[in-house]
Amino acid sequence: MSTCDSFKSPEVEYIDSNEIIAIDSINKKTLSNLYISDHLETAENVCIRDTRNDMETNVKIVNLDDNYQDPQLCATIACDIYKHLRASEMKKRPSTDYMEIIQKDINASMRAILVDWLVEVSEEYRLVPDTLYLTVNYIDRYLSGNLMNRQRLQLLGIACMMIAAKYEEICAPQVEEFCYITDNTYFRDEVLDMESTVLNYLKFEMTAPTAKCFLRRFVRAAQGINEAPSMQLECLANYIAELSLLEYTMLCYAPSLVAASAIFLAKYILLPSKRPWNSTLQHYTLYEPVDLCHCVKDLYRLCCGSHNSTLPAIREKYSQHKVSKIHILCLFLSHSISLPEEWSDVHAS
Repeated sequence: MSTCDSFKSPEVEYIDSNEIIAIDSINKKTLSNLYISDHLETAENVCIRDTRNDMETNVKIVNLDDNYQDPQLCATIACDIYKHLRASEMKKRPSTDYMEIIQKDINASMRAILVDWLVEVSEEYRLVPDTLYLTVNYIDRYLSGNLMNRQRLQLLGIACMMIAAKYEEICAPQVEEFCYITDNTYFRDEVLDMESTVLNYLKFEMTAPTAKCFLRRFVRAAQGINEAPSMQLECLANYIAELSLLEYTMLCYAPSLVAASAIFLAKYILLPSKRPWNSTLQHYTLYEPVDLCHCVKDLYRLCCGSHNSTLPAIREKYSQHKVSKIHILCLFLSHSISLPEEWSDVHAS
């Protein structure tokens, strides 16, 4: 039976005029409660942060949640979604010292090699970026509590990517494809057994806020409403954030902090003469420039060393990107760009 045959249109019963009036009344009330209308923005719909009084201090902040026509922007609940992500990111973070305390047979270098290879796999199967971020999250969370043999580290990697793909992708690669990509080093049953082991250890808690989740929001805040969307900024910020996946020491920073720092560094590299932070970014990220200091410096170090790295997957991935034809990433090689020495002088404009 074809796919089309399996989804036949259901028969619709006749609805009289009285029922139509009742349904219209319910629809109007529903749309009113969800703010789905052409009404003007009200103060109650603006995302107000409990931790800041930016709105009350007459600081100009761009409202990102005023487009009620695009359902993908979730304007009525976007603020609540990101508040929840910020609260839950601490619960789904791996240990920051599991290599020193738990693992005996693997090290940070082996982890970096695995992540670099997984970037190639994600490109081979054209997986969405969220799948890669979730894969690394699952790997680190599993390694935070389970001793792993180096011969089975790649098996863990493909099992976690298979789980993440099932979570994120419309058409996830089959288990046989993951076996093939390892040159059939592992059999189908081994991959499925590892998948089951990971799922049980993580207690099937697959939803985890990653830096990619926050980047979408923060890029919009960086671009603002009146400014033309900058593909350079978005591409550069994504490149910087993905570089952090390779570095085990970057686990000490929360995903939202990595995302905010990637935006800060991308803006600073593209426009070094302009202050990279403003009141809108501070409002939506909940970070001040001084909060980003150490993370930005670590990200900058990764960027500066990326062209000499023996793990080239991310660099090659973005060198093939359309925007990279403008040679954005070459800015990293310029010795004229350096981070401000005194972070106390870098304030939101």
